[in-house]
Amino acid sequence: MPRVVRIVGPALLLLVALASAVAALQFGGAATPEPIADPGPVVRYGLPLAKLIVNIGAAGTIGALVLASFAMSRDKREFGLALDIAAASAGVWAVASAAAGFFSFMTIYLQPISIDDRFGDLLAQFLTEQELGQSWLYTTLIAAALTVLCFAVRNQTLVAFMAAGSIAGLIPMALQGHAGGTASHDAATSAIWLHIVFAAIWLGGLLTLVISSRTLDKGRIVPLLTRYSTLALLSFVVVAASGYVSAEIRVGTLGNLLTPYGILVLIKVGALGVLGVFGVMQRRYLIGRMTATGARKYFWWLVTAEIAFMGLASGVAAALGRTATPKPEVPATASTGATPAEILTGSPLPPPISFTNLFTLWNFDLIWVLFCAFGVFFYLAGVWRLKKRGDSWPVLRTVLWVAGMALLFYITNGGVNVYEAYLFSAHMLAHMTLGMMVPVLLVPGAPITLALRTIRKRDDGSRGAREWILLATHSKYFDVLSRPLVAAAIFVVSLWIFYYSPLFRWATTDHLGHQWMIIHFLLSGYLFVQSLIGVDPSPHKAPYPLRLLVLLATMAFHAFFGLSLMTGTGLLLADWYGAVGWGISAIDDQQAGGGIAWSVGEIPTVALAIAVAIMWSRSDERDSKRYDRKADRDGDAELEAYNDMLAARATTRRRQ
Repeated sequence: MPRVVRIVGPALLLLVALASAVAALQFGGAATPEPIADPGPVVRYGLPLAKLIVNIGAAGTIGALVLASFAMSRDKREFGLALDIAAASAGVWAVASAAAGFFSFMTIYLQPISIDDRFGDLLAQFLTEQELGQSWLYTTLIAAALTVLCFAVRNQTLVAFMAAGSIAGLIPMALQGHAGGTASHDAATSAIWLHIVFAAIWLGGLLTLVISSRTLDKGRIVPLLTRYSTLALLSFVVVAASGYVSAEIRVGTLGNLLTPYGILVLIKVGALGVLGVFGVMQRRYLIGRMTATGARKYFWWLVTAEIAFMGLASGVAAALGRTATPKPEVPATASTGATPAEILTGSPLPPPISFTNLFTLWNFDLIWVLFCAFGVFFYLAGVWRLKKRGDSWPVLRTVLWVAGMALLFYITNGGVNVYEAYLFSAHMLAHMTLGMMVPVLLVPGAPITLALRTIRKRDDGSRGAREWILLATHSKYFDVLSRPLVAAAIFVVSLWIFYYSPLFRWATTDHLGHQWMIIHFLLSGYLFVQSLIGVDPSPHKAPYPLRLLVLLATMAFHAFFGLSLMTGTGLLLADWYGAVGWGISAIDDQQAGGGIAWSVGEIPTVALAIAVAIMWSRSDERDSKRYDRKADRDGDAELEAYNDMLAARATTRRRQ
């Protein structure tokens, strides 16, 4: 049976996906000729089918690289075969991306293909100057680079970086497709990216297991399936959540579910539900049966059915990208009567800022909703595992971690996130909270210590979460970054570089830049706080006097930065904060942001200084107690030796 599945499985996936895509295109109306400016049937069918092959190729690449990084052993044949699968899939991804880019150009060119210079110049201009063409060009180049790297690289650490790079390679694709309207563009972009990434891990991981099954013996298939099932369960949750957000943005009301687009969404939801049932059967029944009896017949039948439903979902998803949504997507322009705020941000001005609105208005970002939810869930699961085996874990650490995640959730989804695109002061409040307040709560939670105590150690040569954490914390890079001087330099220098370089504009005007800003501030702040009061293991523990000096110097730089904004008379982004039409002085708001940088940023700094002083005092107390116990054991031999040395020196001086 495994040999049949290896051949039939990928073919069945492709066949079902292509058939369902063609049927969905016809049902949804995307294959109907346009009354004006029709690109022809080859382009109408070719573009969505090329995108379908792109999705499958990307899934094979990402799924194989993720399994090779987190599930497979470097010393076994399975690892090399997974990289070969990734290389072949990346090649398919690159060719299909090039075809999709060409078909996208043909939807605009609307002329027969020619070999003259004009056609080549227009195609080159589309690929290098227009956003849609650039996204397909970047995707093609990334996939081509991954094809070469997957053949050449066999180092497990580099494979993990390649997996991260392949996931980042889906960002240009996430910026295409339905924008979701003006007010929901950012939410739609986040949902699309999460959807395609975790669908790729889910589908590609299963294909990798199927194709590589010939290299797996009976004792090897079960642990790989168990690890894949964990990834599949996580992917199912993210795909379901992101799919709901995307459908809510594009469908809008329950009545729109009866439109062609809504019916296709329901078909995709049904396929996802069946896949969820298959996942439950696999985790609850079949893996245990295989462990007990070694029988794998029913498992491979289930895998075949699962691949077929994944093909159905993939085909419908490709057609949905070309089907008209029942909720119109109108870009914000001056010709449509949009306000300056809508043209700049994509959303109308919120109500005037107030204490009540800061805690009642929400602008949810699915990436950070899921990050905070998973952060709390896995932390509490680790604490529960410790309690279950009889070990203790300080309650205060749990409280601080949950509080830190709650604060991170509010800053990235609450009222501050609503106003920070319009008010510099709200942006600065978010920055100071992400860089200082949230890390001060998260670092004492000691998540690395908890992970090392609860995640099971692997003995088959593969690297799980525990092995990757140990590798990172014992690396030379972390040794350098964990030093207070280096961490403080990153924290302070990046502050000045960010606001006085084009990075600030990118983070303000672009959703991708905004996500980078959140990650950077959070990581740099976490690294700085960890170097001062971290409980987790670190290759370098600086003396407490040096920590206090570094902290005081950082406070001075923070105060100087805030003062420079408070006294400055030039807007950092005059064509943004000065043009949204808020009705208040933009320079006064920027100066208020400087006051926030000075005052709000110093509050957690003072808390850090107190924490360092307390830890220093407790360290001295522990050293004193340890010295007293040693003196009790050896009769204070060290002091006696010291006194004898002084007496000998005194005798020598008298003789001289």
